[in-house]
Parts: sequence; C-alpha cells; structure tokens
Amino acid sequence: MTAIYVDADACPVKTEVERVGTRHKVNIYVVSNGGLRPSQNPLVENVIVPEGPDVADMWIADRATTGDVVITGDIPLAAKCVEAGARVLKHNGEALTAANIGNVLATRDLMADLRAADPFRQGGGKGFTKADRSRFLDALERELRAAQR
Repeated sequence: MTAIYVDADACPVKTEVERVGTRHKVNIYVVSNGGLRPSQNPLVENVIVPEGPDVADMWIADRATTGDVVITGDIPLAAKCVEAGARVLKHNGEALTAANIGNVLATRDLMADLRAADPFRQGGGKGFTKADRSRFLDALERELRAAQR
C-alpha cells in the first residue's frame, strides 16, 4: 500500500501533499521534531521524533520502501529512500531517481565545500515561487499514480 512520507521541518508544501494524498486516499506521515499544527485529517499522521540531528530523516529512511513517495529537500535522505525503492520529490517538484541522485549528491557536497572555503559564499538560494508549487503539485500527482500501479 502506498504511503507518503513528508520531511516536514521547513517543508513549504505540506498543505499540497495533504490535498493530493487525500484525493488518492493515501496515508500521509508528516515527520518533524515538533512545533507543527496537527492536521485533523484521518489520513494524516503527525509523527514527532526526538530532538537530534537527522532523527526525522532516519525515521523516514527506516520505513520508506517501493511504492512509497517521499517529500524532502534533504539529499542524503533522498539517496537512502531512492536506494530503498521509494519515489522522491523535492519541494519544487524535481524528482530524485536512481539516474540522477549521484549527481545531485556530488553537487551538494561540492557546494558545501565551496561554502566552507569562502565565508562570503553563505546562504542564499532561490526563493520558493508559485511556479515551484505548481510544478510540485503536478509532479506529486504523477508520482502517486505511478506508485499505485
């Protein structure tokens, strides 16, 4: 049975996940360290994990498997989930697959090294746009349909 796992800390598309997941009648696990308003939707389970580095990521990685969809911006978590056979989407709708996760991981590591070497090259990145939200909705719809086949 397909489930959706949401790495919910700093996730800008929780509402969209709930809307699409509810339409498909899929269980949704919203995993965080706390501080989120719980949903009243019976298909949504709010999972509060203990404080600590990567605890939410480990919870998701231990459960996500073939046929599941994972929503995360965390690239190492995405790599674990792809390896387990889950379908993974970033918040902007970009699918992370076995074909591209190696390059995405390498780019992430390179950028971390560049930021560490240059204290003036910190933060930033593109903001989250309406186009990103729309792309995400389309991608989630496609991934859920494919996962349920």
